[in-house]
Amino acid sequence: MKKVISLLLASAMIVGLTACGGSNSGATSSAPADGQTAAQTTEAADGAVQITIWQPSDKESVENWWVDRLAEWNAEHPDIQVNREAIDRSDSYAYDNKVATAVTSNDLPDILFVDGPQVSYYAANEIIVPISDYFPDLDDFVPSTVAQCTYNDQLYAIAATESSVAFYYNKDMLKECGVDTDDLDSRTIDNPITWSEMTAIAEKCTTADHVGTHIVMDHGEGIPYALEPMYISEGKDYISADGTTAEGYVNSDEAVKTTAFLANFIAKGYANVDPITDEFLNKACATMIGGSWEVATLTANADFDWGVTYYPVADDTKKAVSPCGDWSAAITRDCEHVEEAGQFLQWLMNTENVASYAAAIAKPATRTSAYEDPAMAEYKNFPLSLLVEQLQNTAVPRPRTPSYATFSTDYAEAMTNIFAEAASEGTVDEAYIKELLDGVSEKFTEDYTTYYAE
Repeated sequence: MKKVISLLLASAMIVGLTACGGSNSGATSSAPADGQTAAQTTEAADGAVQITIWQPSDKESVENWWVDRLAEWNAEHPDIQVNREAIDRSDSYAYDNKVATAVTSNDLPDILFVDGPQVSYYAANEIIVPISDYFPDLDDFVPSTVAQCTYNDQLYAIAATESSVAFYYNKDMLKECGVDTDDLDSRTIDNPITWSEMTAIAEKCTTADHVGTHIVMDHGEGIPYALEPMYISEGKDYISADGTTAEGYVNSDEAVKTTAFLANFIAKGYANVDPITDEFLNKACATMIGGSWEVATLTANADFDWGVTYYPVADDTKKAVSPCGDWSAAITRDCEHVEEAGQFLQWLMNTENVASYAAAIAKPATRTSAYEDPAMAEYKNFPLSLLVEQLQNTAVPRPRTPSYATFSTDYAEAMTNIFAEAASEGTVDEAYIKELLDGVSEKFTEDYTTYYAE
């Protein structure tokens, strides 16, 4: 183990990753009517293997799903009894602090849920163990999920759900500003809007009443999560494919150009550096780079005509890329019954369970076969079908490196400062951008070299 405490504390700074759509944040655990937990409702048979799961608590539909599924498993497997501890994240540090304490005291649960970008960290520090033997055939899982859960060619975790980000637009506002919404509605995954088209729309739709677009999901993990595809589309990801260096990547000419493109929205006043909550829903912006979870929010609450199309691409390359990532289940090093935990994960991630879980949490499923299940029927229809199409064709996971939390924190801080400078000065300073991105690269190099380089 190389840097457990330092990085777990860093991870606590980026909890509630936007990839999760906010569904875990602030939720309270749902319990059976008598006030008992799901674990307490099942009496284990004498001598049964006990498997414990830790996971952030979620909305009521998800908590109820867990109660039902664990009751089903425990009734059918009296020799392997599983219980789950749903940890309330209204205090956003609670889950990470609990995991950090358990790591140092060698008191981890058997199965631990970790967010996708952190799988590499947990694997590199031997906090979780390989599970490739329990999932020998991964063809049914979307490639982005397999990639985010793999480290050094070994599968270390597995997820039931994914996320995505797309370009949303208020048709009423756009029509008032002379934008052809029929054109946006007709776009395909092979013909998405370009950066220049996105900019033109934002300029036309910036008025005294609202800005043209929304690009700042939050000032934490939402920045690297939602904006990474623009860097890849322009030609350079944040970090090298092998996860060892950011030099020549996050501070490359391509990265400076991409960052300047984004900062220009702020400098020109086309986007707010500090957006209000639910900026698009509240009609404070005309368009939005927004997460897959926004479909449910807008369907339930929007009082205007809205549309959604594919994630924008760089004019130079036209390379289509989209974000992805979500929480994944892993077996920890402290598990004394790895075989039984592996059997449970195999069952947990079967097609039927993935489909019903994805429906309960309102996220895209990771298994292609899950979309044939009646529980996922609505994902065959627009707009959810667009998100599935992106997930299956253009999704790229965030960098797989044990130093991701360090990178994410430093990059988000640098971008916040770059955006603030652009808002203050009304112009984009590429020399300043290069200086700050050089700093991000240097800090990544220091972290990776100190703790992980061979």
